[in-house]
Amino acid sequence: MAAKITKNKKGVILLSGGLDSAVTLYYAKKKGYNLEALTFDYGQRHKKEINAARELAFLNKINLQKVKINISWANSALTKKSINVPLGRSLNKKEIPVTYVSGRNIIFLSFAVSFAESIGAKAVFIGAHIQDYSGYPDCRPQFLKGFEKAADLGLKENHIKIIAPLIKKDKKGIVKLGISLGVPFEYTWSCYKGEKYPCGVCDSCRFRESAFRDLGRVDPLLLRNESKSS
Repeated sequence: MAAKITKNKKGVILLSGGLDSAVTLYYAKKKGYNLEALTFDYGQRHKKEINAARELAFLNKINLQKVKINISWANSALTKKSINVPLGRSLNKKEIPVTYVSGRNIIFLSFAVSFAESIGAKAVFIGAHIQDYSGYPDCRPQFLKGFEKAADLGLKENHIKIIAPLIKKDKKGIVKLGISLGVPFEYTWSCYKGEKYPCGVCDSCRFRESAFRDLGRVDPLLLRNESKSS
């Protein structure tokens, strides 16, 4: 049984529409948080994830605000078509991939704590996790702790807690948790390319497919797409 929701247990969630943010959403709900969601249009190729965020918010009857920002200067494969999305990259490598968007979580969390303070929320949820912070510096635990401390110094109302419930989990662990929480993975989107169907070969697709396979399951998103195409 989910914890009782109280008026003073407000939270803001960064809801991209991806697998990780969806699991984080269902985790926060189980903990009894009354949530408001933020999603961002920052010029990413995979804008299809915004529609997934809308779907997840609708299914959970929570308010979703879309924030449109311009970070076109970012030298990322996610924002510039001149940079190829990496295909077949070794998932064991620790270097920062070209899908890194400079300062993205700093920007997103800044909006989130501003929103949280304005509505009286004391928690901001983010789906950062171990498999990302091996490559993305703005997913590291020390960054999240540092940002939380900085926000405390810069806001009138403190303390707003930055909660990353997936931080110590890899993708397999995240999918396993999501299954236990009843996350409708068929309504999420992970592919970097944002086309009609997942490409199956970008890093994000491969992490996702591997996690379901290791758990002896088939990704429900793929099953949903197969039923649409048949």
